[in-house]
Amino acid sequence: MLAALAARQHGVVSRGQLLRAGITPAAIHHRLAVRRLRRVHAGVYFVGHRLVAPGVYLAAVLACGERAVLSHRAAAGLLGLRPDPAGPIDVTIPRGGTRRRAGLAIHTTRALDPADVSTCDGVPSTTPARTLVDLAGVVTPTVLARALEQSLVLRLFDGTALDAALSRARGRRGIGALRRLLAGLADEPPSVRTELERRFLELVRRADLPQPAVNCVVAGYEVDFHWPAARLIVETDGRATHGTPQGFDRDRARDLTLELAGWRVMRVAWRQVVRRPEAVSALLRRMLDAPRAP
Repeated sequence: MLAALAARQHGVVSRGQLLRAGITPAAIHHRLAVRRLRRVHAGVYFVGHRLVAPGVYLAAVLACGERAVLSHRAAAGLLGLRPDPAGPIDVTIPRGGTRRRAGLAIHTTRALDPADVSTCDGVPSTTPARTLVDLAGVVTPTVLARALEQSLVLRLFDGTALDAALSRARGRRGIGALRRLLAGLADEPPSVRTELERRFLELVRRADLPQPAVNCVVAGYEVDFHWPAARLIVETDGRATHGTPQGFDRDRARDLTLELAGWRVMRVAWRQVVRRPEAVSALLRRMLDAPRAP
């Protein structure tokens, strides 16, 4: 019973859930003593050896009560609108609840409209629209702009829902900045196709580099990213399509044709984008600053 409950919740269970499942306080105490349960927060436990997101987020929500939801920076991290935050986990609760929990940043609200609440990967959280509204009050306009653009990339942007969330949040900090960003927002997001492409595009945004054209045809080939003014193409190489001998030969034939047409081709792999993003962005900046003459 315990294993089945934990499996449904990323390994995380609350004391209340265990009691409702028929596990006695003495049995809970025994499981804690023999390390079959590990304490995450007061009244919240983990079954296993390593707790990772989204289990970390769910544990934070369970620690704050039945009506708690993940919000602000943490919700943005869960939704993929920005990198997972390194600091306290943001949780929003109704007014009157406890505001102090180690490792958590607890926000209170008079009422959380049902339209502002959703579930992402099994974790109760604010919707993308409400998350952007909350985020506006706790991050810089630059970070907010990137999150807003990312909502377009991930197809999470809903203008109607965002307008409604803004109308419910009148007078809150950051609303003016969010409205200004919305006024200048592009109508269509870049059409990325893979997680590696998405991560590369986010790397470009974090480095404040010019935005590339995405998945367009250049010299007869569809390329992942390119900057026409700099005559630069970046291809993101996934192992599945580029790791075979045939794929290797095909890529070099493409590169040769593109180079002869006056383009420079830069190839980046998953490991470089994820583990060495600063090096990738530094090289990309250098290449963009020194465009090849056509």
